[in-house]
Amino acid sequence: MTLLEKYIQYIESVRRYSARTVSIYDTVLKEFSASVLGEGGYSDEGLVAALNVSELRSYEVALMDTRKLSSKTVNQHLSVLSSFCTFLIRTGVIDSNPVSLVTRPKQEKRLPEFYRKESMETYWTTTEYFASEESLQAFLQAPHSDSGKSLYESRLARLIINTLYSLGIRRSELIGMTVGSIDFGRKVVKIHGKGDKMREIPLVASLSQEILLYLEAVEALCGEKRSLKEPLFVTYRGNSIYPVYVDRVVKSELGDVKGITGRRSPHVLRHSLATELLNEGADLNSIKEMLGHSSLATTQIYTHGSIARLKDIYKRAHPRAKNGGKHGD
Repeated sequence: MTLLEKYIQYIESVRRYSARTVSIYDTVLKEFSASVLGEGGYSDEGLVAALNVSELRSYEVALMDTRKLSSKTVNQHLSVLSSFCTFLIRTGVIDSNPVSLVTRPKQEKRLPEFYRKESMETYWTTTEYFASEESLQAFLQAPHSDSGKSLYESRLARLIINTLYSLGIRRSELIGMTVGSIDFGRKVVKIHGKGDKMREIPLVASLSQEILLYLEAVEALCGEKRSLKEPLFVTYRGNSIYPVYVDRVVKSELGDVKGITGRRSPHVLRHSLATELLNEGADLNSIKEMLGHSSLATTQIYTHGSIARLKDIYKRAHPRAKNGGKHGD
């Protein structure tokens, strides 16, 4: 087994990285190997010898100047190589991490996008029928007809949007949800997140009701009650949803909503919930736990939309600012 194969096995089985992350790491390392050793010229000795500051800097320049990759993507490549070097240090192959000596390209910090509450309210209103009991009864009359297919897919699409927005979960976490993820008795949702960590998120009444009606539709479609281990979200054909399916749903559902411009993605729905919670007074630690962030610093990016609100609170509450005090403004 090569060093690359050992490392990929390590992050997959020991570190428990997601399949998507493992795929990215594997691709980056193979691209680096092909770049420095040539296609088909791989050897463990050659790869280790290529992990030096000079070779790494040349590779960085090639990524930026020849391949025209963004600073963010170049930094991702260097991060993967750094992680690989850390693994080699732990296994006694090398003594130090050469990537730490490579100057990384500066990356512009982008504020997270989010959808405003008013725009989301417009979406909930225009799609309300597809989450209703009335819509379910219409579906149950002919679940295997063209009209039944249309009703089911509209209900599923609305529920995907609602779940992403109401729980603030990642796309991968949505796809990984099972029937057993929903604890209707305790009114919580159990989410299997990054790093194999589990967390519980409160289940709001409106989402709970929508999921219950959806489960009735799925059982009518499949012709049987589903087990707790089966995927919660399935296509009309009964297959688990997948990343491209979720992305298409988000783009399609939010495409014509007034006030929603720019990127339409599952992650922006996650940002939107975090922003709304912060604006409504939720503390950062609570938001951090709900979103499954490992660091509070990651959660703090959502303070971007709350400066105006903070100024208003300051004027109303600060002892040196409120009521136009003697020493206030």
